[in-house]
Amino acid sequence: MAVIAHLRVSADAFELGKILSMTGGTSVQLENLVPLGEKAVPLFSVYGDIGPAFEADIRTHAAVGGLREVSKHDEVVLYALDWTVSEDAFFAGLSEADAHLLSATGGPDTWEFELRFGTHEALSTFQEYCTDNDIGVELGRIYNPTRPEGGPFYGLTPPQRETLVRAVGAGYYSIPRGISTKALAEEFDISDQAVTERLRRAIATLVDNTVVAAMEEKAAFDG
Repeated sequence: MAVIAHLRVSADAFELGKILSMTGGTSVQLENLVPLGEKAVPLFSVYGDIGPAFEADIRTHAAVGGLREVSKHDEVVLYALDWTVSEDAFFAGLSEADAHLLSATGGPDTWEFELRFGTHEALSTFQEYCTDNDIGVELGRIYNPTRPEGGPFYGLTPPQRETLVRAVGAGYYSIPRGISTKALAEEFDISDQAVTERLRRAIATLVDNTVVAAMEEKAAFDG
């Protein structure tokens, strides 16, 4: 069963943390990480005032092939980084464990990661890898993203899933509404009341197997 883990890692314990070293009240957030062979191209946002030496220090790093400013708004700058991921033992361990990066935020001293592992065993293997490679990792909250009985579609039946996806895509929940209940009913050849009931059940099931399940896992972990 998949498991989501929150980790805290010292900024100087992995190569990307060293590359994106922050100072003062500045923080950085990975927006995306696209692996390209032995390289990875992260998009990361920098929040706060950065000094003129920030970009220069990154570009001169041995593992960096290039740095490009993508956009800038107020005090938030989005960058694309051409970076040799093979130089980073921490991310190599994530790759070996087939972990998926959900979020990562860094500051001057520490980074916090939210990661999805396929099994608890995969998480344990990653922890052992970090110990063997002298990567200090502080493990925080661990939880399963959905109830086991939820299945890959969070317990939704095929009709519920199809109707809900169509409703959201067509703007049923937008303001103003993009499609009416009657139009949805005609598409699925059912009554208006049946559409409303199908969507109601779908949303209730989805919330129960995601938000409620996560809250129960958190309560169990905190307890």
